[in-house]
Amino acid sequence: MGIDSSITNTEYVYIYKLSTDDLREMGINDVDSDDTDGWYIVIYNIPDVSVKVYNTIGFEISDGNTKYGLDDIRDIEISRNGLNVYINAIINDDNMSNLFHEKTLTSGCCVGVSANFEGKIIEKFLSQKIEFSIEQIKQSLYEFQKNTDLFSLTGCVHKAMLFCDDKIFTSEDIGRHNALDKALGKAKMARANTKEALLIVSGRLSMEMVIKCAMHDIPVVVSNAATTALGIKSAQNLGITLIGFARNGNLNIYTHSNRIKLNQKCN
Repeated sequence: MGIDSSITNTEYVYIYKLSTDDLREMGINDVDSDDTDGWYIVIYNIPDVSVKVYNTIGFEISDGNTKYGLDDIRDIEISRNGLNVYINAIINDDNMSNLFHEKTLTSGCCVGVSANFEGKIIEKFLSQKIEFSIEQIKQSLYEFQKNTDLFSLTGCVHKAMLFCDDKIFTSEDIGRHNALDKALGKAKMARANTKEALLIVSGRLSMEMVIKCAMHDIPVVVSNAATTALGIKSAQNLGITLIGFARNGNLNIYTHSNRIKLNQKCN
């Protein structure tokens, strides 16, 4: 697989032409060599190096690959072409070995993989007694709904906003998982205490999104979109307060409502 020089590539998008061998490795076997002229793969690149670092840190901790957290990451290097990120870290051997076992396949984002859902992660339970009022959540939603640069330009990206330590960490991305990982990476780099954080995201709250929040000890998670059945079940088992359909002055509290001060009418 190599970059197709006949097609204009930018710092944001790389287009690769697939060979017959590439297709076979992907499980597509009934293709002759002459039939590969129209087979391409498109990769969207993050041009900002600092954003790549945030995304990498958030993802590595979200997936349980580092042993303890940010301090395990010794060095991060971005390749010259910007397509690869190399990380030197103290790893969690059990979780890393689990990456190569059979996985739970999810329906989101071109069949996402919840790499480490099976195993130790499901033993975690968040017991923080922090509380948020309905007014606090509504005010946070007001901040969340303000247009940001990328959304204003495209109207088609996801957004994640983390409120913690009187700071706000915001990220956008075409993928909801990436938007979340980048916001989490920013918070970790700032040494923010996510154990008392409120997170708002634009996408649906599925199982793998909930698990990411549990790995960062985030007690309250809100979305203006829907939740999935597995998302609710995971939040209940992991001790996360899960809120969906937070829009038009209403919100649905699905799990662990003890963290929400119900001093106003809500669902």
